[in-house]
Amino acid sequence: MTPRSSLNIPCATDDPSLPTPCLLLDEARMAGNIARFNRHLARQGLAARPHLKTCKSMAAAQRLLRTPAGPATVSTLAEAEYFAAQGVTDICYAVGIVPDKLARVLGLRRGGTDLSVVLDDPVTADALNTAAKQLFTDGDAPLPVLLELDCDGHRSGLDPAGDELLAVAAIVRASSFLELRGVLTHAGAAYACGDTAHIAALARQEGEAAVTAAERLRSAGYDCVVCSVGSTPTALLGEYPQGVTEVRAGVYPFMDLTMCGLGVCTTDEVALSVLTTVIGHRRQDGALVVDAGWMALAQDRGLDECFPKWGFGLPCTLDGTPLPGLRVSECNQEHGIISIRPGEAVPSPALHERFPAGSRLRILPNHACATAAQYDVYHVLRQGQIMACWERIRGW
Repeated sequence: MTPRSSLNIPCATDDPSLPTPCLLLDEARMAGNIARFNRHLARQGLAARPHLKTCKSMAAAQRLLRTPAGPATVSTLAEAEYFAAQGVTDICYAVGIVPDKLARVLGLRRGGTDLSVVLDDPVTADALNTAAKQLFTDGDAPLPVLLELDCDGHRSGLDPAGDELLAVAAIVRASSFLELRGVLTHAGAAYACGDTAHIAALARQEGEAAVTAAERLRSAGYDCVVCSVGSTPTALLGEYPQGVTEVRAGVYPFMDLTMCGLGVCTTDEVALSVLTTVIGHRRQDGALVVDAGWMALAQDRGLDECFPKWGFGLPCTLDGTPLPGLRVSECNQEHGIISIRPGEAVPSPALHERFPAGSRLRILPNHACATAAQYDVYHVLRQGQIMACWERIRGW
């Protein structure tokens, strides 16, 4: 991590006291992305439960949350513990729970955090109930449970129209330690589309799956207060049916090249980038060698099968302007190769003349979550200057 004391803030991105690679966050772009997201939901009468798995920073999260206490979504218990310590007390842990994590969940709840969990399997529900018998004390309130739904065959979850939905709900209701709070789904298939109309249709499908499951549960006599949906593409490109109560998404404040490829945003709206330095040139073709390899950019190729033009990232000038015809074509652990895309004209002057060793560039990431996960701190840009450092947390 770059200590705050090592930088004279404010500083420029070409300041030699700023080591590379490092993670830059354009605050104005982030603010614009957040405002757009909130406006789109407000038009539908919906509220966000922001997913904090991407930002992993209280300084960033406070710009997303409706109130200092939340609501919020997390993907790890480390995130839940960190944000709870910062006063966020309404949290959904939106990854399937297993019994060996129950002690940490109870620790958070006993500390005053209304933490809900997710499950999608009767065996897990039984095992969680068994573990709860050993861990719960007389003062512990029942643990709120959301049933995860499969709305598109992408990853996990219960069939909204299947018998197992009601079977798992019955196990939860029979337990003295669990209580059913609602249903939750995620339109993961939206990340495999290149058609904005298709993504909009998936938003409707996502919402209808959740509403269908919620109505089935209510008809069977179960409480189902929460009907939770969300992914950045569907949330921004579609609209949800009546009955959805909240929308979870995490990439929207930052955006990335995957979102660009899906038609969710433009490169001018990507708020995250990696600052890198040219450390040499490849002799056979004049490509740039930079100090941002896959440890700095991550190995996620985004939508490479549909949008191969960006490779491991899109090179930009220091002011964030994309460099026409260039991409990060190769990555080793600490070396990145920036070369001319196939079919593009060779620029003049040549790359090695335009960008000698020591030159600095910015690289837009394919996947904001994966790239940001490599770093312990954001270097926050305001009007082209680094004006603050926001610490990030990592781990599980």
